[in-house]
Amino acid sequence: MHDDDGFSGADGGTDGQPEDRRTAGPTVIEGRYELLEPIGSGGMGEVWKAHDRRLRRFVAVKGLLDRRATTAETQKAAMQRARREAEALAKIEHQNVVTVHDQIETADQVWIVMKLLEGRSLADLLRRDGVLGVPRAADIGLQMAQGLRAVHEASVLHRDVKPGNVLVRDGGQVVLVDFGIATFEGADRVTRYGGVIGTPPYLAPELFAPASPGPTPASDLWALGVTLYEMVEGRLPFGGSEVWEVQASIQQSPDPVLRYAGPLGPVIQGLLATDPGGRLDAATAEAMLREVLAEPGPPAPTRA
Repeated sequence: MHDDDGFSGADGGTDGQPEDRRTAGPTVIEGRYELLEPIGSGGMGEVWKAHDRRLRRFVAVKGLLDRRATTAETQKAAMQRARREAEALAKIEHQNVVTVHDQIETADQVWIVMKLLEGRSLADLLRRDGVLGVPRAADIGLQMAQGLRAVHEASVLHRDVKPGNVLVRDGGQVVLVDFGIATFEGADRVTRYGGVIGTPPYLAPELFAPASPGPTPASDLWALGVTLYEMVEGRLPFGGSEVWEVQASIQQSPDPVLRYAGPLGPVIQGLLATDPGGRLDAATAEAMLREVLAEPGPPAPTRA
């Protein structure tokens, strides 16, 4: 994801811009959260490392509104929607989902304050190791499925499940992060700059059907299947970087070859069912992944 918005902050009730810090001092939201440095980017803008002056701890702070895609006429509706999303995310309490501490609304932005987590992204691990063994991939996949089930039970859809948004902590805990483009189940199909929001290699094929209902829990589970495939096979199941290339690859070869998946094969195939009605749900994927972990799997293939 690639946004680079200037976030609005509030210090004593007045809004400011993070980029003004060199001349106007640090940006502080609600007189409490001092923005220190950008630590990542997501669908709706940068995520900032911040200092909570009241509790004297470091947190992550992110704005939910993309003002470049919001006109004056839709600003009020967008603020209401972002407020509902922040409230819904704050209700999700699960060890495999990033913890939301606070929600703040300023004049033109809705902010969420989240737990600042240390660890490496799954994307970083795959860049380093190339592939993961079946047991480790199954464990990461199981924790992702558990997190997604908690998210979906709150009627929230992540919409950007991918290795870059999965944090793997030193003790092995897996946490879903970056809910910047999350939405609600049953919400209207949301597009941006002429296309469906998300990362093309992980987007489910039904999102592009003429009568698409928009994102659903099943589309998040498709992305889990892509991620599982990538972990054990060392590559993406469907080629291409643009939406049309990925969708063409799915149409031409809907059953990608599995060489190293072993007992994970049925899980991956069930998650990559092109018909969302026949795709595994989170609970079934969890049960199957637990079965995989109960039996020994083949070692990770060596890199060429």
